[in-house]
Amino acid sequence: MSDNSGAVRRISIMSGRHELTVHSLSRSEESFTLDYSITPPLPDDLETASPSGTPVFMWLEAVDDLGNRYDDVGGAHGLSPDGSRTSGTISGRPGLPSEAGSLTVRLMFMAGNDEFGYDLMFAPLASD
Repeated sequence: MSDNSGAVRRISIMSGRHELTVHSLSRSEESFTLDYSITPPLPDDLETASPSGTPVFMWLEAVDDLGNRYDDVGGAHGLSPDGSRTSGTISGRPGLPSEAGSLTVRLMFMAGNDEFGYDLMFAPLASD
């Protein structure tokens, strides 16, 4: 598995209420994974979240510069140990071919009836 250390991205999300930081893009033969944090934490990750609170659903869509498309295969997130942010990972597959020079990931968030989408480009991709 390789790690693209130049992958750090920060963007304002969900009408400016949160900031998403993608810390790394790692890849294996089977998949790729984004390691991220969201500040302040997502409402459903807070210990004070009520069962009736609005959960936030996140998924990805991706395409590389060769035209290959990648499917979301899930991830996990939760409150960071210090309680200041949501920390998580989200993955796509299949694995990225070594010939791919860039990857555009569209991160989608749905909270209630509101849907938000953000495109992030990772280039150049680290070669294995």
